[in-house]
Amino acid sequence: MAALAWVMMALAIWHFTVFLPDKFWGGIVGAFVASIIGAVIFGVLINGFSVPGRTETDLIQAFEAIPGALIGLGISYFIGERKERAEEELA
Repeated sequence: MAALAWVMMALAIWHFTVFLPDKFWGGIVGAFVASIIGAVIFGVLINGFSVPGRTETDLIQAFEAIPGALIGLGISYFIGERKERAEEELA
């Protein structure tokens, strides 16, 4: 159940990427994937390589996904910006 909370929070964070320049690796879809993967990986790491079940899931589980989603988006943005800059130098 916690995995659902992580994915939903990542989805909510991803919606704010419309306010940023589209320099994400893979575009807006790449940002979506990076956000979800980052949130799930971070959530699993924080919980000791396990996914809490229904009885162990509280509101804090959703908040644990925020740093992971932001890290995933940051990595995607950094890679996309470097790739775009390299393509501009070649042209």
